[in-house]
Amino acid sequence: MSFPATYKSGLIRALDTIDLEGVSQVIELFKDARANGRRIFVCGNGGSASTASHFACDMVKGASFQKPHRFRIMALTDQLPTITAYANDVGYDAVFVEQLKNFAEAGDLFMGISGSGNSPNVLRAIEYANSIGCKTVALTGRDGGQLGPLAQINVRVAEPHMGRIEDGHMIVCHMICYYFMDGEKA
Repeated sequence: MSFPATYKSGLIRALDTIDLEGVSQVIELFKDARANGRRIFVCGNGGSASTASHFACDMVKGASFQKPHRFRIMALTDQLPTITAYANDVGYDAVFVEQLKNFAEAGDLFMGISGSGNSPNVLRAIEYANSIGCKTVALTGRDGGQLGPLAQINVRVAEPHMGRIEDGHMIVCHMICYYFMDGEKA
C-alpha cells in the first residue's frame, strides 16, 4: 500500500473515534452563545493555533455573514504582540489566560485545542475559564491528557499520530461551523 493510502486509512480510523454526540453538544453550546450574545474564545499551540485561527475565521465570516445573528468569537492565538509580550515578560504559560482576564465573563464559551492535552498555557486558560463560570470545550487527542477532564465537553481524537489528531480537530471545527452555514438551512 502506498504512503498516501496508508495515511488515509489511518485517518479514517482516527475519525471513527470522534464522539459525534459530543460534537452535537458543542454545537448546542455555540448556538446558545450566539443566541445570548456571549463571547467565544479559542486557542491552541502550533498546528492547533492555526486550527483556532481558521475556525474563528470560518465562524466570523462563513457562519455569520448576512445572518440575523452573528458569532462573537476571537482566536486568542491571533494576538501576536500580546502573546510575545506575555511570553517574554511573564512566561509562555500566561499568553492565553491573561487575555481571558481582560475579556472573558461568566457565561462566555472557551474552547482549548491541544493534541496532547497537556499544553500548560491552554491548561491555565481553561482553569481560569472554569473558575469564572465560562462554558468549556476541549479538542484533544490520544487519551485527552490533562485538558480533557477539565472541559465540560471533551471531543477527543483517540489516535497517537499528531497529524491525524490535527486533521480530526479541523474536521470537528468544520462540523461545527458548517452546521451554522448549511445545517440550519436543512
